[in-house]
Amino acid sequence: MNNLLNTELDYQDLVSKFGSPLLVLDKATVRHQYQALKAALPGVTLHYALKPLPHDAVIDALEEEGACFDLASNGEVDLMKAHGIDPAKCIHTHPIKKISDIAYALNYGCKVFVADNECELEKLAQFRDQVKLLVRVSFPNPETKVDLSKKFGALPEEVLPLLNKAASLGLEIYGLSFHVGSQVKSAKRHVEAITACSQIIREAREQNIQIKVLDIGGGFPVDYETASETNIKEFCKPIVEALAGVSEDVRIIAEPGRFIAAPAMIGICSVTGKSTRFGKPWYYLDDGVYCSYSGQIFDHVVYPKFAQKLGAINYSVLAGPTCDSIDIIAEDIPLPELDIGDLIVGKMMGAYTIATATDFNFIPRAQIVEIDLEREPLCINLEMVA
Repeated sequence: MNNLLNTELDYQDLVSKFGSPLLVLDKATVRHQYQALKAALPGVTLHYALKPLPHDAVIDALEEEGACFDLASNGEVDLMKAHGIDPAKCIHTHPIKKISDIAYALNYGCKVFVADNECELEKLAQFRDQVKLLVRVSFPNPETKVDLSKKFGALPEEVLPLLNKAASLGLEIYGLSFHVGSQVKSAKRHVEAITACSQIIREAREQNIQIKVLDIGGGFPVDYETASETNIKEFCKPIVEALAGVSEDVRIIAEPGRFIAAPAMIGICSVTGKSTRFGKPWYYLDDGVYCSYSGQIFDHVVYPKFAQKLGAINYSVLAGPTCDSIDIIAEDIPLPELDIGDLIVGKMMGAYTIATATDFNFIPRAQIVEIDLEREPLCINLEMVA
């Protein structure tokens, strides 16, 4: 199957046609990643987390595959509405919400909500006849740079009291959820969380509280170092083994985001200026950390980058287009001597790049070109990102 993980594009031709900076989004890679994770987690319903790349082409490709969706804001509700997504295929996973946010999602038809404290339960109780509750459990993970249990989740020993509180408020208890962090190194924390949740489920049932769903979150990693395919089946093997210990009548769901989105987009930008500073070559680009490379700050990721040129190597600096001094993409990166107009290509740039880009300095964001390497030989759509 052709996708961005195994295909080299004509980057210069793309820039000649569409300009620079440019992001190339491949729907075939979206489908490939979804299919790979689905095969690695048999029986698990995948809800794509919209936040890393909430793009129309991604949603279209995943809808075609029969995917479900994970949303967390009114804007993401609007995106689902615009695509005609069945609200029964959506869950709302933001643990902290305005009452108006709950009403907005319910008006769309999304009924599954996450909470992790009594204050949120009381908000949801105003809609007790409509909502289904997932209680989020906290499993801190020091091995990940983005520990999603730091900000959200009830401690395991707090969960049963929360479930009893929810029952006393007349809420429908749907299940438990957790997220062990983004881009985790191993499935160890997933296994620990699944084992702990299995125990909570047993204890809850002893108190006549029925848990119907376990949401195992995301965290499924991609290979930023080599920009190659992750052996996701091997990564998920311990998770599958741990899930075998969960009661058979508990439905398992997950919230993958990065794994599906990251490999599906590459970035192409151009050298607009050059200088020698402090004994090093500096190359100034038309994209930077306030734009497509924003994830290097917000997501703590270093994207694989290379030049479309050969030659003697010097350790160099790549700087972005804004007037801000932190707008530096790379320092001490080995590069040949570059000239104005030469290209820098970034791979694995689908997740937390354009989604977190800004309009700082009024510098336009990169354009997005949609392609489908499996079905269409040429670019099929050009979108200017607002």
